[in-house]
Order: sequence, then structure tokens, then C-alpha cells
Amino acid sequence: MILADLKNKIKAALNLESAIFAYPTDSELGDLSLACFELAKSRHESPAKLAEELADAARNSQEIMNYFQAVKAVGPYLNFFISPFFLADNVLMTVGKEAEKYGFNTLGGSKRVMIEYSNGNTHKEYHVGHLRNISYGDTVSRLLHANGYEVIPVSYINDFGIHVAKTIWRWKQDSSYQSSTEDKGYLLGKCYAVASQLLKDDPAGKEEVSDIMKEIESRSGDNYKLWTETREWSIKYFDSIYQELHIKFAHIFYESEVIDAGLALVEGMKKQGILRLSEGAIIADLEKYGLGVLPVIRSDGTALYPVADLALASEKFQKYNLDESIYVVDVRQSLYFEQLFKILGLMGYRQSLVHLTYDFVTLPGGMMSSRTGNVVTYQELKEQVLTKFLAETAQRHSDWKPDRIHEVALNLTISTIKFEMLKVGADKIITFNIDEAARFDGYTACYLQYGYARLKSIMRKDPPDDHLSVDATLLREPAEKKILIALARYQEIVVSAGEKYSSSEITKYLFELVQLSNDYYHEINILKAESGIKRARLALIKAVAQVLKNGFTILGMEALEEM
Repeated sequence: MILADLKNKIKAALNLESAIFAYPTDSELGDLSLACFELAKSRHESPAKLAEELADAARNSQEIMNYFQAVKAVGPYLNFFISPFFLADNVLMTVGKEAEKYGFNTLGGSKRVMIEYSNGNTHKEYHVGHLRNISYGDTVSRLLHANGYEVIPVSYINDFGIHVAKTIWRWKQDSSYQSSTEDKGYLLGKCYAVASQLLKDDPAGKEEVSDIMKEIESRSGDNYKLWTETREWSIKYFDSIYQELHIKFAHIFYESEVIDAGLALVEGMKKQGILRLSEGAIIADLEKYGLGVLPVIRSDGTALYPVADLALASEKFQKYNLDESIYVVDVRQSLYFEQLFKILGLMGYRQSLVHLTYDFVTLPGGMMSSRTGNVVTYQELKEQVLTKFLAETAQRHSDWKPDRIHEVALNLTISTIKFEMLKVGADKIITFNIDEAARFDGYTACYLQYGYARLKSIMRKDPPDDHLSVDATLLREPAEKKILIALARYQEIVVSAGEKYSSSEITKYLFELVQLSNDYYHEINILKAESGIKRARLALIKAVAQVLKNGFTILGMEALEEM
């Protein structure tokens, strides 16, 4: 990696075992900066004096000065100014050569990591909260792949819980669902929301639901047949959403396929003493580990979530030979996963287990719940955003055919939805505001896509040469050096974002790169410059476009050539 290699050369030449570099916000202070406080403390010197000594040593080192045009001590800071010629040559060469693989590395050592996300429920709505899970899980999967891991993305769908029985209970009562022309998978979610409300104060209804659930679990009878039919509707509906969001799974697990193995595991764990009977239920007593009690089987004999989760984990480890298993599930389930991981440890599994949490998505009016119907479903959200973009795209391009307008508007819709889910740190609550998300200025997907499309427009007017055919030393403007350093930093951003499972580091980087390229576009004459300089500048914006596209790919966004 370009900047990492430079840092290593400095550390080797100056005999610095550990050194943490920063990037000054003011380019007049240098391109790399080393604070000498900790180092000076270990050497019993003043930071300012040590900075001067190191600056002298650096200036006398040919190994360092081959790559830097100046090294200066400013108080306790040691500042390095990278040679613009070295920078331009190496950045354009590396980006041009590696293209869509620029930013990839082998730090993961091909370790096998399974990441499980989009753990939805059949017979329920697919809403905005689910979109955060699937967008975040997909980006983390892509980040790990870029960092050299062998990633196996999977989804686990709960198709066998009590929510299914509630939906079927209501579905049978209301014939209007069956006659409706709406997508049946989508209708099931509406039906569940109504059922949940009706069952709140209906003890008899709850008994009926319990009977339906037992029949489904017995895999016989009319309710089981209806479950089979309605389950397929939900699966098809989910598949259509995955296709629109460009999500691909290596495998999709279903609770109904592992529940029997889970029940067999429960019997074995009872004999081992890992689980025990308590008032007719089966529980995991984890009090001595400070993790409380986890119910596994209800007193009426029906299974709870751990039954299938334990069986699924066992299947994962045995079938896929994993080094690590990551679960992307919201922060409300933190205790549950601590309990689950403890039980798996007691069962003898020693693989790394990670619960990757994220916070809630809310509406401007408050929280969402599929039990109350106070949700913005995926379908509703998509239609609202798409309608806005269809109108704006048609207004800008009256000469475009309807299919082309729809294609671009849908792309902007998907990009907008994903970006809003990814630009906020996973530990922060998202309040999804459609009007703000669809803006073409500010920290939005539209701003990034427009910045990319503008670069592609310039390149169509005068296609850039191959990176080997330009004289990169002609890129001498301060703005050009800023962009080159930003492009070089992308490699480090991918590493850092992967280590922290941070989608927001990628979104922030791309936003800042678009800002730099927009400023450059307005300040510097590109197409009317002298021939050699023009070719170098076109090669530079080609590199910017490539890195933007690479970042979009990690976010699961398709780059728009024109909009």
C-alpha cells in the first residue's frame, strides 16, 4: 500500500519501532505528521527537541528523501511533505493497474468467515429496520472480502415461529386477503400487523393460535398446508427484494429445516446438564456466568429461538469449517447472543463468535414495530422515493425514453436507501427522513452519484489515455496533490473500515473525495489545458472515478454513468 509503505520507510530509516501518523487538515503543515509526545516520554526528552533531531536525521537519510520533498519540525510535530512526482506516478500507476481491485489486500489470510444477516421473518412486513440490517451486513461482507477473507454470506429466515400461526389465524378469518390483487407476500405482513392488534385482548384467540402452531410443528393438517403455501409467498417476496437491492447469499437457512435437529440437540444437552427442566419448561441456567436464565422450550412444549439457533450454529461449523461466525442482529439482542455463545462454548465449540450490533431505525414520529403496523415498509419507502426521482429525472432528461428514466430513478432510489442506512455509525440511531435523504446536495447518495456522473461526462468529452501514456509529473497544482493523497488513503480506509466493521468510514471517505473532485472541477481548467497537462488531468479524474466506483461497490451501490 502506497502510504503504508512510506510510513514503514520512515520508521525503518529513523529506527522507530512504533509510530502513529496523522494526516494534517492543512496541507501547509505537511502530508504526514508524527506527534512526538509518547516517543519523547520514553526517551526522556522534550517533544520539540526530539522532533528537531528526527527532522535532521530524516533530511540526512537518502532512503527518506527519495520520497519526500521536505521534512520539518514544528514544535512537537514532525511533518513530512511527500514528493508530488513520486505521489502522482505511484497513485496513477497503482489505480490504473489494479482498477476495480484497488483497495483490496490479503490481510485476512483467506480465513473462512460466515456472516449471517437479513434474518427476517416470513409472514411479516419487510420494513425500514430490516433495510439497515441487510445494507450493513452486505457492506461488512464486502469489506471483509476486500481485506482478504473468504467470506460466506448467509441469511437465516424464521419461518416457523408463533408469528406464523398468528398470521394464518387472521388470514383464515378475512377472505379479502385471498381476493386482493396485491403481492401476497406483502399482504401477509399486513395481515400479521392486524392479527397482533386483535390478539392483545383475546384469550380465546391466543389459544387458537397456540393450536395452529402445534399443528404446524406436527407437519400435518390444513394449517400446515396453508403454512406451506403462504411460506412460499413470503420467500418469493423476499427474493424480489434481494434482487432489487443487489444482495446475494451463498446459502439461506430456514428455521423449519433445522428445528428437528435442534430438538434432538436439546435432549442431548439435558443429559449433559447444560439444560434442565424448570416448571415444565426447558431452560439454560447461566446465572453462575452472570447471564441469567435463557428459556429454550416453552412449558406447552413449543420451541423458542435458541432451539433452531443452536442447531444452525452446529451445522455451520460442521459443514463449512469456519474460523469465525458473525451475526448481524440489532443491539436489543445483545444479552441473548451472550447467552447463546456461552451455551455453544459449553457444547465444545471454540470458533470465534461475533455479535455485530447496530441501533434502531426510527421514523420522524417515533419507533417502528411490525406488531402495531407503525412501520414504513420497504415497498412503501421504495415507491415514495422512486416517485420523487422519476419526476426529477424526467424533468432533467425530456429526451430520454421511459425505460431509461425508470432505470436511473430506481438506481438512485436503491442507492439512497442503502446510503442512509450506512452513513451513520452502527451505534447511532437513524431517523429516516425521506426528503432529506433524496437531496442532491449534502451528505447523500445523490450527491455522490452526481459527482461520479460529472467525472464520467468529462471523460466522454475527451477520453483519457492509459495511465502509462501520461506524464504524471505535470500534476503540480496543490489541489491535484490533495486528490492524489486522498486516492492513496483509500487503501488504508478499506483496512480501517474492515477492522472496525464500519460502513460509515467508507461513506465519509467517498463524500470527502467527491468534495475534492468538485472543487477541482471548478478551480482547475481540465479540457482547455495544454495537451500534456490535459492528458495528466484526465488520467487523474479517471483514477478518482475508479476509486469512487470501488467504494460504491463496497456499499452495494451501482455507479451511475449519467443522471
